[in-house]
Amino acid sequence: MALLSVENVTVRFGGVTALHDVSLTIEEGEIAGLIGPNGAGKTTAFNVITRIYSPESGAVRFDGKNLLRSPPHGIVRRGIARTFQNLELFLPMTVLENVLVGAHATMRFGGGEKRARARALTLLGYLGLADLAERRAAGLPFGTLKRVELARALISRPRLLLLDEPAGGLDHQQIGALAELIRNLRHEFKLTVLLVEHHMNLVMSVSERVHVLNFGKKLTEGPPAEVQANPVVIESYLGRDLDVPA
Repeated sequence: MALLSVENVTVRFGGVTALHDVSLTIEEGEIAGLIGPNGAGKTTAFNVITRIYSPESGAVRFDGKNLLRSPPHGIVRRGIARTFQNLELFLPMTVLENVLVGAHATMRFGGGEKRARARALTLLGYLGLADLAERRAAGLPFGTLKRVELARALISRPRLLLLDEPAGGLDHQQIGALAELIRNLRHEFKLTVLLVEHHMNLVMSVSERVHVLNFGKKLTEGPPAEVQANPVVIESYLGRDLDVPA
């Protein structure tokens, strides 16, 4: 059984159809990519999964249970965490405080704060940010802030991690390190990962399966090599080079 199942989901905003009858499944332990041109509906799909948006029709199931019955604030408790296309951090707060924000939804009374702080410091160490724990987030490099946001997502111990354009603003060397980090996270934290990204080399190198959206509709899905060679996918990217260097 798939860990995440999006079934015939349609989302409309006024006269605009953001998603039309979209279905996709993500198997437990998988790294999957979700790609498409700007406006294809990728972030809308994330917002449906995390209950920011409610679909007009269709179903979303997580671990076999109806996710649409969960309120937005209950999604983290269900085992889903995400990062955002645009950084959603509290810049006046310290790095550690930003990470601890992600623990509030799952924190228990009676020692919960102490355990959350210990876990936050462990995650910052894992991500190479231990020395910045007491630094304010304001003024830190963009790539560093991306890792802070990732630590905030991981502190809730998710089963499914949604990454929304994690390579945005990163240079070639940082993207290579990010690919390795995503693979390591899957094994270290026993994660399932759904990755939205425009950087095709990253998507194709880390994903086991790639789903393609265009103008709110599902074009195709399959292994990276198959998707890269699909003429419809290539055309949807207006001839953009999808090859991954060997």
